[in-house]
Amino acid sequence: MDGTKRSDIKIGAKVFVVQKQDQRSGKLTEGVVQRILTNSPNHHHGIKVMLESGIVGRVKDGI
Repeated sequence: MDGTKRSDIKIGAKVFVVQKQDQRSGKLTEGVVQRILTNSPNHHHGIKVMLESGIVGRVKDGI
């Protein structure tokens, strides 16, 4: 799955996101998508989502 296309991301999907404070290190956080926050169909850094845990980050990979 490509995290840059909004159409690839579904609510309830398991994904890996990078949080704002982890962008330099590239540390990924695993979670389940609760909300899709990016409105545009594509975003070159990844679609921004909120996980069920409340964490907000950009999707880098799907499971």
